[in-house]
Amino acid sequence: MATIPSTTAGMGSRPLASGGTSFRVWAPFAPSVAVAGSFNSWDLTADQLASEGDGYWSVDVPSAVIGSTYQYIIPVGAPPLYRRDPYVDQVDAPDGNGIIVSHRSFDWSDDHFSMPTWDELVIYEMHIGTFSGSTATSPGTFASVIPKMQYLQDLGVTAIQIMPVMEFPDQYSKGYDRSFYWGYEPSQPFSVETAFGGPAGLFEFVKAAHAHGIAVILDVVYNHFGTIDSDLWQFDGWSEPGSDGGIYIYENYRAWTGFGARPNFGRPEVRQFLRDNALFWLDRFHIDGLRFDSVINIRQYTDPQGQNPTDLPDGWSLLQWINDEIGTAFPWKITIAEDLQNNEWITKPTGDQGAGFDSQWDPGFRDALREVIITSDDGARNITTLAGGLGGCYNGVPLQRVAYIASHDEDAYGYVPELIWPGKADSWASKKRSTLGAGIVFTAPGIPMIFQGQEFLEDGEFQGNMPLDWNRLALFPGINQLYRDIIRLRRNLDNATLGLRGSHINVHHVNDTDKVIGYHRWQNGGPLDDVIVLANCANCSYDSYTIGFPRAGLWRVRFNSDWNGYSSDFNDHPSFDTVAYPGAYDNMPCVGSIGIGQYSMLILSQDS
Repeated sequence: MATIPSTTAGMGSRPLASGGTSFRVWAPFAPSVAVAGSFNSWDLTADQLASEGDGYWSVDVPSAVIGSTYQYIIPVGAPPLYRRDPYVDQVDAPDGNGIIVSHRSFDWSDDHFSMPTWDELVIYEMHIGTFSGSTATSPGTFASVIPKMQYLQDLGVTAIQIMPVMEFPDQYSKGYDRSFYWGYEPSQPFSVETAFGGPAGLFEFVKAAHAHGIAVILDVVYNHFGTIDSDLWQFDGWSEPGSDGGIYIYENYRAWTGFGARPNFGRPEVRQFLRDNALFWLDRFHIDGLRFDSVINIRQYTDPQGQNPTDLPDGWSLLQWINDEIGTAFPWKITIAEDLQNNEWITKPTGDQGAGFDSQWDPGFRDALREVIITSDDGARNITTLAGGLGGCYNGVPLQRVAYIASHDEDAYGYVPELIWPGKADSWASKKRSTLGAGIVFTAPGIPMIFQGQEFLEDGEFQGNMPLDWNRLALFPGINQLYRDIIRLRRNLDNATLGLRGSHINVHHVNDTDKVIGYHRWQNGGPLDDVIVLANCANCSYDSYTIGFPRAGLWRVRFNSDWNGYSSDFNDHPSFDTVAYPGAYDNMPCVGSIGIGQYSMLILSQDS
């Protein structure tokens, strides 16, 4: 009797209401496909899939039930190929078998979370394995992070951006060029890493974050597939002559990104696979947004020497399609690109031929700020470049950029306090200048982001197999309070600094001689809205420093990073509320003077 194709839609394994499971897989060059598992005693021929005539194979297997393990069997060579399902939701070990799971088994009935508006987003980038890991060989899990959700809520973050959590080789996935374990070698793109707690752990993690008013943004990797432990490599045994990637991978030099093998963005089935993956996380796990890794390697390729970048139209149209699909199905969810080329087309709408992302990481702001904060010589700090970075945005929309001083990439070479003074991240200089950098991040237009541990002076360098040193939170509670205070102001929780959530900035005071910068932030303007930020980027204090103001009257100091309540060795330089008087200064209508300490920031606004 001939095998009958499944009539159930969808890829992978799907439990049937009537009992059993539907299987569907794409394997266009396979002579035949069978599914073997615990339900048929791993018989390699008992349950054959039927060809659907277009490279797809499917079948309903009555004996296969939720919890059964399985793999596909493709009779190419001896022994035959054992292949995990590309759409598999869960595996029983990093190199184990697929598991049939229910697609709608988690109870979301009491999850009433609403995504914050973009102007209220404060992103905390997190690596699950190290945020709460206990040892270098025992990674943290979703469950071990959940008890710290209250801490994150109290800190004031409104979104957690987690580094990739797709199944990868061993307990950790190695970074591309160093011995770090970051998650950027996904072997099963639809399956949640077992060592982190699998899909059950991710469900609970997202629900707990939502209960604390925190969105979850997931880092996805579509620019390359992992080649170690990845069944996508030569999935059905075929590969293009002269190439060895197979049906999921580009042939010739377009396959290589320097990180891993580039998916074939021109093949409809691969495009569908990646599109399905993006919507899978947003739908099934209620993820609130996606951060796309290395978009430049989706929209361009280079020659084998990494030279001569060439546009890849297939990649560009794929990005447009995925963003359009997300915009239609989940318009309140955010997509963020890591392109790092300052390309405005990344965040232009697809209707204007852009890629359609909501926001993108801003390397121009990052680099200008790092130069000012990390450079040891005051005289070498470039305040003019920082002024340009502060005013930068994409397509005239500040929220189209994510503003940050460090992410996992930068901190892999040393956390900012460590780079300021190697071996003395707890020094006065490291505390002063790193917190000044944080102050500039949170007062700049755009979506602010920090990396885990930044808020308690983590030292050394980020390594994906070394846990955060939470003892530093107890050592530097004042630094942590500084972050809480400035995040509170950024979010306007006291209704006195609305301008910090606004779209407008006027960098009106740029003193590259004395290394002082002043800027005006506002949304609509007026009392409790207009904000003046003054940042002193030098080791020199002032009893009376003169700058321009947008309006006369009393301006209250809402934040002074030199307060010795933040650290006992801070100078607490007098910085009192000040009065601005009519008189043109800095191309502003009013003028006032105020004291400011070394490497310090002041934030001022008016009551009325």
